[in-house]
Amino acid sequence: MNPSLTRRQLLRGGLALSATAGAVLGAEVWGGAGRAAATTVDYPTATWAPASSGNYSASSRPTTYPVELVVIHVTQETFADTISLFQDPAHAASAHYVVRSADGAIDQCVRERDIAWHAGEWDYNTRSIGIEHEGWVDQPAYFTAALYGASARLTAALCDKYGIPKDRDHIIGHYEVPGTDHTDPGVNWDWVRYLRLVNGV
Repeated sequence: MNPSLTRRQLLRGGLALSATAGAVLGAEVWGGAGRAAATTVDYPTATWAPASSGNYSASSRPTTYPVELVVIHVTQETFADTISLFQDPAHAASAHYVVRSADGAIDQCVRERDIAWHAGEWDYNTRSIGIEHEGWVDQPAYFTAALYGASARLTAALCDKYGIPKDRDHIIGHYEVPGTDHTDPGVNWDWVRYLRLVNGV
């Protein structure tokens, strides 16, 4: 094994980290797309791309805090740059999942049991799952059918898992978090379309 390879490269290549590296992660290729998903992910088709431990709080949700909300974000960065930022211990922010625009691929950066620092408000962080979407709020071309579909399936699975109602009171935009100065996902995010997809319509 090449020692210069990063953990992320190993996982994306479908290789397994050894137990001496800290965890037995393993990998399984899903479908014909050739993407690998670490066996530690909470959402089966996601790829494990761990955020720095300095960018989230370890927890044991839903025992410590109930999971009651899904918060929708837009990255204002590329997919790759977002993952890199979450892996930078100086960034002081993260989300549980990031969805890629082009093909709807999903990386998981923080375990659902842990508290990602995504909402900018502690109470909301403790009670929510944060999903980032690659793109910019003023560039609707990034909000592709693949992105909407993959994200909606993820959100539906989260709602089913934690008993979260599939409505706008419980699936919210970052801009709806009290005290935030963020505007994402912005006016170009199609909430009607998204909620219909989440509800399987």
